[in-house]
Amino acid sequence: MPADFRTAVRHAVVAVGRCQLASLHALAVSAVGSLVVLALLLVPVGVGFRLLPPAARALRALSDRARSRADRWTGVRIAPAPPLPGGADRALTARERSGAVIADEGFWRDVAWAWVEPPAGGLLVAVPLALIEYGAFGALVQPFVWRLVDDGNWYAFIPVHTTATMVAALVLGLALMAAGLFAAPAILRLHTRLNRPLLSAPRSARLARRVERLADTRARALDAQAAELRRIERDLHDGAQARLVTLGMSLDRATRALETDPAAARALLLDVRRASEGALQDLRDLVHGIYPPVLADRGLGDAVRSLALDSFLDVHVETRLPHRLPAPVESAAYFAVSEALTNAAKHSGGREIAVALSHEDGLLRATVTDDGHGGADPAKGTGLAGVRQRLDTFDGTLALHSPPGGPTTVTLEIPCALSSPKTSSCSGTG
Repeated sequence: MPADFRTAVRHAVVAVGRCQLASLHALAVSAVGSLVVLALLLVPVGVGFRLLPPAARALRALSDRARSRADRWTGVRIAPAPPLPGGADRALTARERSGAVIADEGFWRDVAWAWVEPPAGGLLVAVPLALIEYGAFGALVQPFVWRLVDDGNWYAFIPVHTTATMVAALVLGLALMAAGLFAAPAILRLHTRLNRPLLSAPRSARLARRVERLADTRARALDAQAAELRRIERDLHDGAQARLVTLGMSLDRATRALETDPAAARALLLDVRRASEGALQDLRDLVHGIYPPVLADRGLGDAVRSLALDSFLDVHVETRLPHRLPAPVESAAYFAVSEALTNAAKHSGGREIAVALSHEDGLLRATVTDDGHGGADPAKGTGLAGVRQRLDTFDGTLALHSPPGGPTTVTLEIPCALSSPKTSSCSGTG
């Protein structure tokens, strides 16, 4: 049996189990949703004030679990909802907590989801389960019971009363089982798309989160800029500036010795030449750390190829960049890819790295994949935190996929601002 087919079967079996869990989850959502509605109906008589907050929190826990499963099962990330108001403040009365819950937009989205999920989502995920169970009846039960049943025995549209019709029922049962098995992954993805509009955080919460992230990004960008200026000042002071001061002193000594001791003056001038070459190299290194000349002259693709040539691993670079990108975006992507290559060389244990650069639909994407042992964790000091901070300045993202055994893939994305060409942070230029 081919390895790809075995993998597909394994994924399908896992998806069937997840459909079963989702159907049970839909029953729990129905029960808790009914409890929430009951609490709302009892609010006018006072009993609902004590019942509503815990019922709302239980419903929120179920919706949070659905968001988490959507991400883990289908790879679709749904923005988490903010916490329900009033839950942590013990000074509030039950009436005040209930009022805060009722005024929350996210609570009403949870209620709407609780009424849509059981009949729509629950029935949807039950489809592959029903196909497999009914198919199992035709494949595993009909061959043994058809002789014991009168001529009224039917399986689907097949009247099972002869050996030939029994075989037809067996084949149909196996086909239904296969259909249910291999339809399960697609059903899970469709289930996620059905739930996503209601499970997504309210627009007001997304805007508030966006403002908070932009403020945090701005503060970190200012800190990074200040740190970069201090680094440049320190490098100038300790490197080129010190060499230039020494150069000036040597020139002064050579000028005084020129008439009295030409040989000593010549030696001093040779020292001046060496000092000037050292100062020039320091300035080149400093400029390279700020904005590499190859990046300014040739663009991001050729700059990444120069990184590949400097790496002791075998690096393959594929670029699909039809135009030059703005300098700040190219710089951020260049140093991010450089950090990813450095991490792969230090920690992956692999031999080859593949780098792909593309710019489509207003999105610059760079992927760095190595054939190492995997298991990379950003929390263990792999150097990716600084890359995330650099990308945050452009509202970019970094995703790391590194299962044990490899491969490790780092995906960097910098989206474009679509408002106008003047404000776009990533639009291509001719």
